[in-house]
Amino acid sequence: MANNTADHPSGNSVADGNQEGDFGITVMDLRDLMELRSGEAVTKIADSYGDVQGLCRRLKTSPIEGLSGNPVDLEKRHTAFGKNFIPPKKPKSFLALVWEALQDVTLIILEIAAVISLGLSFYHPPGGDSELCGETASGVEDEGEAQAGWIEGAAILFSVAIVVLVTAFNDWSKEKQFRGLQSRIEQEQKFTVIRKGQVIQIPVSELVTGDIAQIKYGDLLPADGILIQGNDLKIDESSLTGESDQVRKSLEKDPMLLSGTHVMEGSGRMVVSAVGLNSQTGIIFTLLGAGDGDEEKKIKKGVTHPPPPSSWSVLPKTQDGIALEIQPLKSEVESEEKEPEVEVKQVKRVQITKKEKSVLQGKLTKLAVLIGKAGLIMSAVTVIILILYFVIDTFGVQGRPWLKECTPIYIQYFVKFFIIGVTVLVVAVPEGLPLAVTISLAYSVKKMMKDNNLVRHLDACETMGNATTICSDKTGTLTMNRMTVVQAYLGDTHYKKVPEPDVIKPSTMEVLVNSIAINSAYTTKILSPEKEGGLPRHVGNKTECSLLGFVLELKRDYQPIRDEIPEEKLYKVYTFNSSRKSMSTVLKNTDGSGFRMYSKGASEIVLRKCSRILDTNGEPRIFKPKDRDEMVKVVIEPMACDGLRTICVAYRDFPAEAGEPNWDNEADILNELTCICVVGIEDPVRPEVPDAILKCQRAGITVRMVTGDNINTARAIATKCGILLPGEDFLCLEGKEFNQLIRNDQGEVEQERLDKVWPKLRVLARSSPTDKHTLVKGIMDSTVLETRQVVAVTGDGTNDGPALKKADVGFAMGIAGTDVAKEASDIILTDDNFTSIVKAVMWGRNVYDSISKFLQFQLTVNVVAVIVAFTGACITQDSPLKAVQMLWVNLIMDTLASLALATEPPTESLLLRKPYGRNKPLISRTMMKNILGHAVYQLTIIFTLLFAGENFFNIDSGRNAPLHSPPSEHYTIVFNVFVMMQLFNEINARKIHGERNVFEAIYRNPIFCSVVLGTFVLQIVIVQVGGKPFSCTALTIDQWLWCVFIGVGELLWGQLISAIPTHHLKFLKEAGHGTHKEDVSENEMNEGDDEIDHAEMELRRGQVLWFRGLNRIQTQMDVVYTFQTGQAPVPGALRRQPSVVSQHNDAKTVSSPTHVGLSSSSLSANSAGAPPLLTPAVAASSSTAGSE
Repeated sequence: MANNTADHPSGNSVADGNQEGDFGITVMDLRDLMELRSGEAVTKIADSYGDVQGLCRRLKTSPIEGLSGNPVDLEKRHTAFGKNFIPPKKPKSFLALVWEALQDVTLIILEIAAVISLGLSFYHPPGGDSELCGETASGVEDEGEAQAGWIEGAAILFSVAIVVLVTAFNDWSKEKQFRGLQSRIEQEQKFTVIRKGQVIQIPVSELVTGDIAQIKYGDLLPADGILIQGNDLKIDESSLTGESDQVRKSLEKDPMLLSGTHVMEGSGRMVVSAVGLNSQTGIIFTLLGAGDGDEEKKIKKGVTHPPPPSSWSVLPKTQDGIALEIQPLKSEVESEEKEPEVEVKQVKRVQITKKEKSVLQGKLTKLAVLIGKAGLIMSAVTVIILILYFVIDTFGVQGRPWLKECTPIYIQYFVKFFIIGVTVLVVAVPEGLPLAVTISLAYSVKKMMKDNNLVRHLDACETMGNATTICSDKTGTLTMNRMTVVQAYLGDTHYKKVPEPDVIKPSTMEVLVNSIAINSAYTTKILSPEKEGGLPRHVGNKTECSLLGFVLELKRDYQPIRDEIPEEKLYKVYTFNSSRKSMSTVLKNTDGSGFRMYSKGASEIVLRKCSRILDTNGEPRIFKPKDRDEMVKVVIEPMACDGLRTICVAYRDFPAEAGEPNWDNEADILNELTCICVVGIEDPVRPEVPDAILKCQRAGITVRMVTGDNINTARAIATKCGILLPGEDFLCLEGKEFNQLIRNDQGEVEQERLDKVWPKLRVLARSSPTDKHTLVKGIMDSTVLETRQVVAVTGDGTNDGPALKKADVGFAMGIAGTDVAKEASDIILTDDNFTSIVKAVMWGRNVYDSISKFLQFQLTVNVVAVIVAFTGACITQDSPLKAVQMLWVNLIMDTLASLALATEPPTESLLLRKPYGRNKPLISRTMMKNILGHAVYQLTIIFTLLFAGENFFNIDSGRNAPLHSPPSEHYTIVFNVFVMMQLFNEINARKIHGERNVFEAIYRNPIFCSVVLGTFVLQIVIVQVGGKPFSCTALTIDQWLWCVFIGVGELLWGQLISAIPTHHLKFLKEAGHGTHKEDVSENEMNEGDDEIDHAEMELRRGQVLWFRGLNRIQTQMDVVYTFQTGQAPVPGALRRQPSVVSQHNDAKTVSSPTHVGLSSSSLSANSAGAPPLLTPAVAASSSTAGSE
């Protein structure tokens, strides 16, 4: 029978777990058994163990009572069969990260230059200091000073070391943080098992071989098992086999359940047969060498979001034969996926780039390439001019001959010029930028945890700031998800509140209570409140909980009925799914009088199948279509207008004389029903939702509701929430109508038709998951509005998987969400609350603004430093700012500034502006005005000091100093003033929209205050005691006061700049635009190719291969990749393509494997080069009687 139950031995055969001796079966036996499929496995079980019961006896467990939970027994099982986790790959060591940071080409160039400089400083050729070599040696006060030539080279090397250590430490702490986050997520993953006859939830890592686990739709199996009993069980095994069709599991045909696969329909119990490295996915892991080495770095890896083994999607064929390709299916904040590659060395590396970069990353890459090119040209020109000037001056104007003994001295000059050139390049490229992005995102992610947003893909946080549309589920997100029955139609009477038990006929009461108690998942129950005076706890499906609550309100109890008829006695169960929109359970009558079936489901569906209804006396009377229409008008529509969801409860008897019906013919079985009652269930709107939706609307974000409920209920709730406003011509459509409007005669979706519908659509009711996916894709692809839409979607059910995956940002519900929804999402809402989405928008906008603030500051520094170094070098043959000083300004100040500006906390005012959209440039006109305005001030001051400073301060000029001369006061003042101006400009950079009060709420950001003060103190130390390495000499108090005074001038100048209206400055250009759709050529859109965005193409051409910024963006945004995709591309492998599973209800297979559109979110966790066959998606529909 479809409800397969193995025969149970009486009582608890061996659950006491204290027997001595080994188990009657070894790990290898179980491993061999689990490698068999379907028929072979059934035969093997029958031959070797008799049946599943026999296997349970060998494992010393009871199919009914489960294990005893005795610690000694559990320990024994751990020893014999292993634990349910896979040791993660070792994290990169600190030294490995240092080595990675050293790969930065600019740093390598600096190192080489420094080494040459060092070498030459120790080489003193005979007669090298003769007059003939020019003025090289003149002006050197004493021998000691000449010997100090090595200091500059050493100082550069030291600066490089600092930079490398800072970068490596940053990467290391990020990895540590994400591993911590990962293990936190894993500890929260629980699975339901039976121990000592009690159903309990235990962390996945504590599962042992022999445990009896309960499985239900929406679960992701954490270990291998063998089915003991199942109802209509269907599993999606695509993550292991690549087969997109669901596999039906039954005791007779195929009882083998594998870890990492998704339960798509039905429920059941299994005995756990293999855990951890011995499970099917664990074995694959071991093959790849990921589980090898006894790294007991036990970040527990038995994990429901697949146990990482399972997390690997093993995709059968590749172009070059049958290389196994495995990719963690789990992008759970992928800490340990920083285990970057699982080395499959034989497979040649295929360059896989992301489908599309995140909006911000795309803009940053373009900007970085632009700046890199400019810097490269400037530095090359500087070096050429310096060398030409020196050669012409020395050998042309002064007419000196090239003497052999002077060669080393000339080379020293050339090296000095080369170092100046590299310095210009170092300054030009904003390598603080990737750091700012990383810090800003990591900081936001950490803070968002407090706001109940668990971010799984780093870039989702920034994308959320651009969101223009949120498609929200109704149940649980906008409403409380605490369903309660508030009205009922029973015995020809419409009760506006739950009726008293004595007004209902006992016969009607009997059949009603039985129907509700038996025809609902036995895992659904109502428990006493956790805190005294609290509400009773609803466990399981919320709709079923409301019906059980109805039974309790009628002063009856459902538990005794369930005890009398345990799950094993249910003859056949038609579980709830999106196509049926109902659930039915068949019982065989004990007196042999045939069968009785109880049904429940959406009232309009079930009533259509009713031919009788119980009257006032509890007797069935004929129920004609016209009666039904009357009932819809009088009962169901009024209930729906009150925002109630209506559920019909019915039954049907199959007499024995008619013989056993064909249970597979559902159309005949689910017909001729007798209606017992119709109830109206309310799910009250969360009190904070209307306010949150108002904030979204003010912030320029449209909220749309997509629900499986009927249109009247949906409209009522949408009005209460403020999604529908009175007097506005918004559309409310049902799924069927929506499809008629958007599809052509061939049934294909047409974008032009969709574009006419979606801008006004606010509520989509009775929608299937496909409708939700179509709507999301349609809005994202639409070009009718001037800005392209960025879509966020919320969902909790398996059926929401495709839409969550497709959207720019997918929010899954942490409490009500199924594993599959969480798998497909980017952010998990740990409190299932819509207000948390508003907080995510705020944080996202804040990230964007933080990066713009940093850019504004960084680019001012860069523009000024490059121009000063360039012109200074060309006019005075020496850069006024020395290499080491540049490194201090550029690296240390950038790093600190990125920390200061990237950690500004968000304010409510962020929600008062419209979203930026995809093509809004990173650097707005206002920012460009600020950058150029401050650059003018700084350059004026610096050049004045450079060429006239010695008169102003009454000191010696530092210009035209010979090689190895000691640092001058003149150049120290230039350097100090430069730093002071940057320091005060950092305060100006806190505002990017032209606000005047730059000190506003500065005290709310202690990091900013401490960074500014810290930099100031460090600058004092460098100037006063830095000496030769920093080319500084100590300054007097007067000189210091002047330096600070000039710095403070920045703040006053800032006020002057903000007074100039931007709209008059038409000549200002914006920079850092997003990539326009039309910029992307056809073949790049093809899935099969390696997609590369334009900026990267330019890089490929090798023009700027070695400039620093991108290199850093790649290393330091490792995190982002890590979060997003699980790891650096596995050779030739695919990005994660999670399959999609059922929520607490249902699933409909969509066999076209390419159904899940590749997510357009930037570093999307999707494959670029994936053959379409490998992207199975199982769509499942939004439910009605199941929680939606």
